[in-house]
Amino acid sequence: MVKVLHKLGVDLDFLEDQTCCGQPAFNSGFQTDARVLAERFLSIFNKDDYIVCPSGSCSAMVKVYYKELFKNDPDLFEIANKVSTRVYEFSEFIVNVLNKEDVGAFYEGKVTFHDSCHALRELRIKDEPRKLIKCVTGIEFIEMKLNDSCCGFGGTFSVKFPGVSISMLNEKIESILNTGASAVVSTDMGCLMQIGGALSRRNIPVKEMHLAELLASEKRP
Repeated sequence: MVKVLHKLGVDLDFLEDQTCCGQPAFNSGFQTDARVLAERFLSIFNKDDYIVCPSGSCSAMVKVYYKELFKNDPDLFEIANKVSTRVYEFSEFIVNVLNKEDVGAFYEGKVTFHDSCHALRELRIKDEPRKLIKCVTGIEFIEMKLNDSCCGFGGTFSVKFPGVSISMLNEKIESILNTGASAVVSTDMGCLMQIGGALSRRNIPVKEMHLAELLASEKRP
């Protein structure tokens, strides 16, 4: 992600004090613990013009659920509301803020795309990653049949409900294989761990790639 943004002329800082946004604790019902992490996030990032995340889930946590965490604290609610307007998921930032679709990437092969639930359902991000993928030179983009169905990860969901999770994952893997793609791309690391783990365990020769990894690909001399 850093490589791509630098290539596009973005003056980028990586704040080394940053930690988790608090989503795992929040999703597991530990709101007090989530608040501690969320307050830390707000204190670290409250002065930046833009905050770019390589994950739809982290972006959704800050943009959507911080307001829920701080609804009874007017001061922090106001800060959370202001910070949330400056948070962007990676593909959203490139297409809607930088107004770029072709980032000069090269990748030779067939790829398909899996929609992250948080990016799609919470942030309504659907077209942005596809626009970026289709502009990659040498690529053949194939839409899978169940592109917007959940992969079954859902953080602790896959641990608490493994049977349901595996059933959803099997359906997703079948959908990927039916495209004949050599790689599956997504914008969320949780989804990629879930899908990539299954592909690896089953010795299926399909590569999982984050969108940033694809966009950072260049033609070899």
